[in-house]
Amino acid sequence: MAGEKQALEIALNQGNGVLRLEPNWVPRSFCIPGKRLKLHPQDYYSYGPHRGGIDERWLASTTKADNGPLTTPFEGLSFIQTGDSHLSLKDALEVGGKEILGAEVMKRFGGWMMYSKFFDNEEPLPHHVHHTDAMAAKVGRVGKPEAYYFPKQLNNHGGYFPYTFFGLHPGTTKDQIKECLAVWDQKDNGILYLSKAMKLQPGTGWDVPPGILHAPGSLLTYEPQRASDVFSMFQNVVWDVYTPRELLSKDIPEAHKNDLDFYIDLLDWEANLDPGFYEHHFMNPRPVRPVSEMHAEGFEEYEVVYKSTYFSAKELTVLPGRKVVVKDEGPYGAIVIQGHGRIGNLEAESPALIRFGQRTRDEFFVTSDAAHHGVTIENLSTSDPLVMLKHFGPRP
Repeated sequence: MAGEKQALEIALNQGNGVLRLEPNWVPRSFCIPGKRLKLHPQDYYSYGPHRGGIDERWLASTTKADNGPLTTPFEGLSFIQTGDSHLSLKDALEVGGKEILGAEVMKRFGGWMMYSKFFDNEEPLPHHVHHTDAMAAKVGRVGKPEAYYFPKQLNNHGGYFPYTFFGLHPGTTKDQIKECLAVWDQKDNGILYLSKAMKLQPGTGWDVPPGILHAPGSLLTYEPQRASDVFSMFQNVVWDVYTPRELLSKDIPEAHKNDLDFYIDLLDWEANLDPGFYEHHFMNPRPVRPVSEMHAEGFEEYEVVYKSTYFSAKELTVLPGRKVVVKDEGPYGAIVIQGHGRIGNLEAESPALIRFGQRTRDEFFVTSDAAHHGVTIENLSTSDPLVMLKHFGPRP
């Protein structure tokens, strides 16, 4: 581990506590890329057509993607740029967790417990659920709460279906859901007849705890989430395309793969049937301070994900030609989605186009000490805002 420790020290010194991360692309065999990730048009199938298209970019991730037996060794893992070499964020935390996350976070959680992603699909996904802790533990995993925010800068078009189905109609019965699962290989199981779609609005978001069925729509989505990749698909036909049954039973114990009651137990029944679902889960951005005060200092900052105890997120805008010092309560990952400037002493810019394997200057990880002392962020443009999204783990 001596080499990893030395590489981390070099990176920490170069950025004065701010680490530069490399793009981290993830394919999905059941998805069609929406092509809003700024990846070069020729590179969306760089893992091979048999793996499916790249429709996700994972941010500040120490979680390996679970894409079946063909998953590559480092798929889903973020890497720190350290000169001509690189070091995975996961390995960096093993040798320098206290230096990166702080002693309190390491003592309470033992590591970085979340990651975020850009999810970019042309069409909607199947109605599916992420496991609760209790159900995930049965396959040696942890549960997966997640949240959505739809950045305006990355949604120049809405895809084919910018609506998301959430939960189930009040009055839906467990027997109705079991019947949908029972006919998986016979016909379209029609589970969406039992749910309601919400039109997605750029610049807003949703909180999606585990146990809630959801069929994400086709806006590019910024998704802070817990460090897990556990799920079960409940819809067998999406836009006339069959969903393999293996995606229903992927994270189900072998003894229960054909046990319909077990699948029902994956669901938080009360939350799925909640008639106040919109009020309880929709999120409008909330300014962290009065907007007039922030404008006077040269920036705007909003909480965009704030209903989960497992993670949170903010959107920071530095106005043209301004320089600000931003303090936060803990370490965070960050991605620049508009403009160019500097974060600490590192150059920052949102690229127009990225080749697969290319290093960029748009993603960072801010260590605990740097966040507490304050990071100087400068917008070097005289006309364009500098906009970044910041994802945080749980607070100790």
